[in-house]
Amino acid sequence: MPKCSKNIRDSKYIVPRQPISKIDASSSNRSSGTSGSKCSSKKLSANKQLDDSGWNSELIGCPVYYPSQEEFEDPLVYLQKVAPEASKYGICKIASPLSSSTPAGTVLMKENRGFKFTTKVQPLRLAKWNMKDRVTFFTRKRNYTIHDFESLAHKAMASRYSISGSLPPDFVEKEFWHEMGCAKKRTVEYGINIEGSAFSNDSSDQLGRSKWNLKTLPRLPRSPLRLLKHEIPGVSEPMLYIGMLFSMFAWHVEDQYLYSINYHHCGAPKTWYGVPGHAAVDFEKVVQKYIYNQEILSINGEDGAFDLLVQKTTMFSPKILQKHNVPVYKAVQMPGEFVITFPKAYHAGFSQGFNCAEAVNFAIGDWFPFGAAASQRYAFLRRMPVVHFEELLCKEAMLLSKHSSDEDISSEDLVSIRCIKISFACLIRSHHCARWCLIKLQPSLSFSFKSEGTKICSICKRDCYVSRIKCSCHNDPICLFHDVEAFKCECQRNRVLKLSKEILDMEAVAKKFEQDEEILQEVKQKSKQHIDLLIPKMSPGGVQDEYIPYCEIRPVEEHIGDDKTSGVKQNSSAKPKKLFGKNTAAVKFPEKIHARPNRVEFVEEHARQVVIEGKKRPRQLQKSKGKDNVQFDVGRGSQKSPFYKADKKMSSNRLNVSDKRGL
Repeated sequence: MPKCSKNIRDSKYIVPRQPISKIDASSSNRSSGTSGSKCSSKKLSANKQLDDSGWNSELIGCPVYYPSQEEFEDPLVYLQKVAPEASKYGICKIASPLSSSTPAGTVLMKENRGFKFTTKVQPLRLAKWNMKDRVTFFTRKRNYTIHDFESLAHKAMASRYSISGSLPPDFVEKEFWHEMGCAKKRTVEYGINIEGSAFSNDSSDQLGRSKWNLKTLPRLPRSPLRLLKHEIPGVSEPMLYIGMLFSMFAWHVEDQYLYSINYHHCGAPKTWYGVPGHAAVDFEKVVQKYIYNQEILSINGEDGAFDLLVQKTTMFSPKILQKHNVPVYKAVQMPGEFVITFPKAYHAGFSQGFNCAEAVNFAIGDWFPFGAAASQRYAFLRRMPVVHFEELLCKEAMLLSKHSSDEDISSEDLVSIRCIKISFACLIRSHHCARWCLIKLQPSLSFSFKSEGTKICSICKRDCYVSRIKCSCHNDPICLFHDVEAFKCECQRNRVLKLSKEILDMEAVAKKFEQDEEILQEVKQKSKQHIDLLIPKMSPGGVQDEYIPYCEIRPVEEHIGDDKTSGVKQNSSAKPKKLFGKNTAAVKFPEKIHARPNRVEFVEEHARQVVIEGKKRPRQLQKSKGKDNVQFDVGRGSQKSPFYKADKKMSSNRLNVSDKRGL
């Protein structure tokens, strides 16, 4: 590959080599007939041509960056600089200007005493991917030390090539795909998802002390993952990957479309293939049409290809992607190099011999639009989220709102800030619209304002931080983004709409962000499609043009002894007594969204509508001791309502009060 270099923001990188010629489409044409070659797969007939000479040399290389020590100071700052260019390739390499003075083997044998790991057994073949033939990686029940596995890997390589040292990368690549296409009963082992790190704790180790140490990188100030309450192995904490010749990591995308960073500690090179995020949809279409059998897709429901890909056992040649015009790029990672994968970028690869690498996820501000898309997809598939997207976005946006101005902010930071603002405003608009639809559907719904952190929707597994519904029919809450049938259940009397107590502040911040005309226009454009689908789904009889973003959502005040239900003459002369007990706590009620009547007017109206028998009279509203108005949850179905205790005592005195006051 010709090494032409130029400066991008003072950072040198190698220009990816362009393809010499396009791959002949007919060379990988999928046929239903059998072939005379050793490869026996009918479904993957394209893979029978994988040993054709020259196809792997046609792949375009990804960008390779060589930062100075000054640029290398903060990884997230540097990655923000290169992201606009590098993300077009899905993957990129970064050569570290710092080296570790402590070998990975020494770290794992001495600093982490007792370190052992198990491996996955991987068959070297391409499956037909139908009901009878799919690839599964099995766990081998044996504990290895790093030295034991290295000996095993060298022995396996020597038995094949009579040498345990490095071989030319192009040669090993051809050998790998030839082995995969011939479908012989050979296997390799791969130590994957091993908890731990090979970065040294020694204070003299330059790389270990740097911010590129993967043990600390996910929680750097610019990474939203710093806001996670708990560590997540493999996401916020690094994991080790210890391979041998032909150990593979199959095609996959990172959990919730996060960034990933992989550092090669030692050993033989690793070959990577990457598909940029903008081509992810085309990638999945090719997999669905040309890799998976329709029979196997049918049992996985809609989006079945994604459900199979997340199992990380699907391996096929990048040549198939090239044939169908899906961009794919290659990297050969050497020791001392980092490989970055960008949001929604599919990637795969294999080891060229014994090696030890380490990987972890991270995020910067421009990840949030991808995180929003991943959250919707996970909810559609009812997959449990790995990180709580809503909570991370809300916390990041609220922290961002405290900055007085954008002065002294780099252009790269401005891109991240813009993504945070737009994603947050779209999220708050969608929750506001969902509440508006829900109130139209159930006007007497009780409200509760608390901060209970993130809960998981019992129906779609969506993470609920801003709002959720709690009822007796479900052990866990349900989110507000289901169709009308999800809200029809037998426990409507006990249903409560739970909102974050910061909901007003969040809406105020969202409106503040939207004061920027460019942000407002993008928010309108992005939220319109979601809202246009949400309103008919939740409120089929509702008129779509009636909804106004951030409009006042006024829950209907409950009335006791309404004329239409009681049939009893009103008694307006009754003197009201105290409504609240001595220890009743005032609940903050959002004045800007849910307007309530004047305190005196409310008591008078309450007195007129309550049926009084004998000397029992309604209680007066006790004046709040605080400066704010007493604010409350609407609806007697909730025990948090100030009416609850009063209603319980007065229930025996009502005449002909209808039981239909439930939600």
